[in-house]
Amino acid sequence: MGKIIAVTNQKGGVGKTTTCVNLAAALAASRKRVLLVDMDPQGNATVGSGIDKDAVDFSGYHVLMERATSRDALVPVESAGYSVLPANGDLTAAEVELLEARGREQRLRLELARIRNDFDYILIDCPPSLNILTVNALVAAHGVLIPIQCEYYALEGLTALLNTVRRVQQTVNKELAIEGLLRTMYDPRNNLATQVGAQLVQHFGDQVYRTVIPRNVRLAEAPSHGIPALQYDRTSRGAVAYMALASEILRRDRRAAMAAASE
Repeated sequence: MGKIIAVTNQKGGVGKTTTCVNLAAALAASRKRVLLVDMDPQGNATVGSGIDKDAVDFSGYHVLMERATSRDALVPVESAGYSVLPANGDLTAAEVELLEARGREQRLRLELARIRNDFDYILIDCPPSLNILTVNALVAAHGVLIPIQCEYYALEGLTALLNTVRRVQQTVNKELAIEGLLRTMYDPRNNLATQVGAQLVQHFGDQVYRTVIPRNVRLAEAPSHGIPALQYDRTSRGAVAYMALASEILRRDRRAAMAAASE
């Protein structure tokens, strides 16, 4: 059964969507069946995967409002090897319409349960805010991957996010765990970045991925071409870093499976 990972941080501009698109491509390149769920009304993960977000028949809005099934809405991205549940501006309406809907925080979880067996990994790109769309993602997920830019204000926002994760754990999703903290846009020449990175490791230990995503021009350019960096320039430092992240995630999951089997 597929592992569902919500990629979230309420602070914008930390490489959240870049991580979703490129990790999806890297896992697919590792021969895993991958679904990328775009839960951000901006639809950047959809566009970054080469899909015209305004031309899709169904989007995350239709799925959340029970006007289409998740399987109806899937769009295969054959060149990158993964599928997308797309998003566009319609999702903004879902935020309002879900406020009075019954079981509003469970909508995504129930839909993904229908197709979970079709995938090894399901990545959810969350909006940069702690709204009902993000809550749906957290309720549906097994783990939370948090991209963090190594700067002072990043640590402040992290506290609020961890408190939200804790509340979801205690109330509606006891399975939810911190999958890992990912240092993004990292520049080792920047003393503050080095200090903040060290603080993260000190406080969170093994929860911080060893892989670090560097600042990289190719990573920034790839979305304008509608393809992951792995297709745009597979030898770039950004593409290599996301392949390393995929390998690290797969190793962690293999170790966890072996540990569970031996108990």
